[in-house]
Amino acid sequence: MTKIEVPAQLISNHDEIGEGEEGGPTWIAGLPALAERYLEEWGLRPDGDPMHGYVSLVLPVTRADGVPAALKLQPVNEENAGEAMGLKVWDGDAMVRLLDEDPATGTLLLERLEGHRTLATVADDTKALTILADLLARLVARPAPEDLRRLADIARDMLDDTPAAVAGLAQESDRQWLKTCASAVAEVIAEPGDRLLHWDMHYDNVLAAAREPWLAIDPKPLAGDPGFDLWPALDNRWADVVASGDVHRAVRRRFDLLADRLALDPARAARWTYGRLLQNALWDVEDGKGELDGNQLVIAEALRPRL
Repeated sequence: MTKIEVPAQLISNHDEIGEGEEGGPTWIAGLPALAERYLEEWGLRPDGDPMHGYVSLVLPVTRADGVPAALKLQPVNEENAGEAMGLKVWDGDAMVRLLDEDPATGTLLLERLEGHRTLATVADDTKALTILADLLARLVARPAPEDLRRLADIARDMLDDTPAAVAGLAQESDRQWLKTCASAVAEVIAEPGDRLLHWDMHYDNVLAAAREPWLAIDPKPLAGDPGFDLWPALDNRWADVVASGDVHRAVRRRFDLLADRLALDPARAARWTYGRLLQNALWDVEDGKGELDGNQLVIAEALRPRL
């Protein structure tokens, strides 16, 4: 039986997480046996060095029929519980294709992509962003399945949690920004949308492929308004934004390109982007931070003219 070596960084990540739904040391301890189980049950042969995200392990493998694939093992949590469901709906359209799954453990067998060549390797930021936007437009064109988690519920919970979070911030300016973000969400919550969203579409979640030049990976599917899907593309490769010399203008350029390629109403998309900023801020406060993230505030300030 093949012995699976778990990357040291993945072990460290789970040590940092601690025990919980995101995984932790107990899950990591059982990971080699879990991987060996699916290699045997699905007739897979390891075919390259292990790769990993923050919590997941990805093993390049070859199926018994000679088809290259990728075995993804991850702890099941609220964010990724609908991953296989979303992959089935997309069925390889702008997205990595699902080949097999075990819902009980969240284990997925995926089409093999070029794991070490992400969209971040495209030096021209406008070209990279356009590729991402066109993929995202195809993804959000599909209606979400009925039993997927819904932005409407997430948004309501965020608004309910805002007063306590406001009280946990030290600076009045941060408290006002949090209220502003919540007000923006309140303006659009009555129409939360029903599209199938990726939720984490940034350059490192787009890989080079053989079937198409680029395909998306690692979705955290939910049903909602496509405007809620824009923030990761505004925030990623932040050094490029800073190097532009005009951070606000660079953020708006990215936002306008995304809104245009996805055919979104800019004001509505900006409000749902404020929703992502609110979500991030609420998580920070929950983690014990007493001030808002500076980059998040820059994005909020830059998009104020689009509201």
